[in-house]
Amino acid sequence: MSRFHAPIAEQIWDMKYRLKDAGGHPLDGTVEDTWRRIARALSEVEADPQLWEDRFYRALEDFRFLPAGRITAGAGTGRTVTLFNCFVMGTIPDSMGGIFDALKEAALTMQQGGGIGYDFSTIRPRGAEVKGVAADASGPLSFMDVWDAMCRTIMSAGSRRGAMMATMRCDHPDIESFIVAKQDPARLRMFNLSVLVTDAFMAAVKADGPWELVFGGKVYKTLQARDLWNRIMRSTYDFAEPGVIFIDRINAMNNLAYCETIAATNPCGEQPLPPYGACLLGSVNLARLVVKPFSDDAVLDLAELDALVRISVRMMDNVVDASRFPLPEQAHEAKTKRRIGLGVTGLADALLMVGLRYGSDEAAAQTEAWMKAIARAAYLASADLAKEKGAFPLFDAKKFLASGSLVHMDKDVRDAIAAHGIRNALLTSVAPTGTISLYAGNVSSGIEPVFAYAYKRKVLQKDGSRTEEEVVDHAVRLWREKMGDAPLPDHFVNAQTLAPLDHVKMQAAAQKWIDSSISKTINCPEDISFDDFADVYMAAWDMGCKGCTTYRPNEVTGSVLSVSDAADAAAPEAKGGEVVYLTDPLDRPAALEGATYKVKWPGSEHAIYITVNDIVIAGHRRPFEVFINSKNMEHFAWTVALTRMISAVFRRGGDISFVVEELKAVFDPRGGAWMEGRYIPSILAAIGGVIERHLIAIGFIEGEGMGLKVDPKADVEVLGVKAKACSSCGSYDLRMVEGCMTCASCGFSKCSG
Repeated sequence: MSRFHAPIAEQIWDMKYRLKDAGGHPLDGTVEDTWRRIARALSEVEADPQLWEDRFYRALEDFRFLPAGRITAGAGTGRTVTLFNCFVMGTIPDSMGGIFDALKEAALTMQQGGGIGYDFSTIRPRGAEVKGVAADASGPLSFMDVWDAMCRTIMSAGSRRGAMMATMRCDHPDIESFIVAKQDPARLRMFNLSVLVTDAFMAAVKADGPWELVFGGKVYKTLQARDLWNRIMRSTYDFAEPGVIFIDRINAMNNLAYCETIAATNPCGEQPLPPYGACLLGSVNLARLVVKPFSDDAVLDLAELDALVRISVRMMDNVVDASRFPLPEQAHEAKTKRRIGLGVTGLADALLMVGLRYGSDEAAAQTEAWMKAIARAAYLASADLAKEKGAFPLFDAKKFLASGSLVHMDKDVRDAIAAHGIRNALLTSVAPTGTISLYAGNVSSGIEPVFAYAYKRKVLQKDGSRTEEEVVDHAVRLWREKMGDAPLPDHFVNAQTLAPLDHVKMQAAAQKWIDSSISKTINCPEDISFDDFADVYMAAWDMGCKGCTTYRPNEVTGSVLSVSDAADAAAPEAKGGEVVYLTDPLDRPAALEGATYKVKWPGSEHAIYITVNDIVIAGHRRPFEVFINSKNMEHFAWTVALTRMISAVFRRGGDISFVVEELKAVFDPRGGAWMEGRYIPSILAAIGGVIERHLIAIGFIEGEGMGLKVDPKADVEVLGVKAKACSSCGSYDLRMVEGCMTCASCGFSKCSG
């Protein structure tokens, strides 16, 4: 019997987490096999593996504990991938050689599937003197462009684009350029940007005092702090970036303040990390722990929560030993501190089930109580692990117990740590859970409110017909099972109807018991005034948050859809490319139409012949398969591999124009060639150009360098507002959740695993 409550959950498991062989044939027959694979892999480091495998399996059952995507997809597979989600790279030296060494490290990390963060404040500002070469510095933003270009060419593990965070201190001389950098729609698309805001700056903003921009002891400019703050606010109001990180607060509250300094976070902001810092993630599913939902006796089972947290901490601690690492510095950092990021998902659903309105004072108090219970159980579990296996190597009892996160802890927790030490330096974090929340039955994501209680998802079948699936929030599904067609109670609020300050209240309530940070989006209405918008950030500062991320739909950033009534409008009739998500790869008809192209590469004796065959769906042609042939046996192996891989991508449907983009970006270190009056950097780039010309010829894409006629990268008008489509499946179901644009149809986001 299937454990899945909705087709979308099973499809996400099949696409993202199910173990398959090189030919795409499933090795995990059921989701139970996936749970067993993970449990077995994480129990191998135990003295009694079978005992702990069974216990780990029971924690994973029914989606109660959700390891992050890297762990779920990678544990027990034998693949060379990291199970860690988040990395902050080493401090960037202010030298050309050091900068490009750092670039190489970033590429190696993203190749294994890690999202990375960098602080670019260490690079001298634009126009500063470069001694010894009689030149002026180009500044950190020019090197960020190099990082951005590198990231575009790296497809990280799990067929995901790399995700990066760039931070810059609020006193860096180039901070004004950093703030507006992404207002250019073609620039720094692979980065999230955040300003590192200090306590001194916030004091100057409140006092309307002066603020100096400084590098290397030299003051480059003085301006009013409030003016700089308003520039940050205005850019975020109009363009949704940059975010704000309260960096001094993060360092003051860090358990490891005695041995590390933090200057950056991972791409979604929930993990402030030191140089080469790494963190793995997992979430306790609160929605699965509510007893007697929607009754007067509804309650979250605290005993079950305590037990689940304790076993989850042990599982995550084992990941430190089971995982591979892209760089030895990252392995050393992880193993000497053993930090983990245990968080929650399904919070909003759990609140609904016990009768509380998300954003109310009562809900904030209940959230704080639940998060305290989780933190307490996690710290006690880690102390028990230290007694059994040893404390993390850099543990210093006196300094650790004096750290910011421990001041609120109960005496029994502090006594346990004093007696035995602690296994994990930091334990709690609230990470983006957009994809794993869909996989777990569409529970509410992280600590976010429910985004939409139901929406329609259009799916293209193999015969060209379309079906609609209703995707229903977990709490709503339970309400319907219990109450039938009875209307939802008044305490059912969603992200669009919630006041922004209610979002902040909930984030602050959770933050008190989170020793790392929280990934959360504060959704703001389009018509919110600029002053009210800026007040959201000031409230986040005043309430003790460690950072703030907002999203306000507008003509520049686009819109996201929120209600099922708009579902039909959300997916306009497609023309040209017909970009929709496919349930399964297309079967091959007996005969296909296509075209064959000849490419003669200079210096090669034999030509390459490229055949692209098309299939017709709903009256529109789209590419189905590619064949690459040549008499030159030197190319045989890679042409066969390329043929199979591109054809497999084509048969999946959706936007496949990225294939052209990737091929055209390949540079041959031996040099390219001039063909038809233009420089082509490699044979692969030439093949990419041929495929691109074919896609133009059949009307699948608009033109050279352009996307689909119905393009996941393009904007369309939906309900009178520009709406963006998912770059993975093409549906118009994007929503800003936990700082990441996440697709409700296929679960794709660039931040979450």
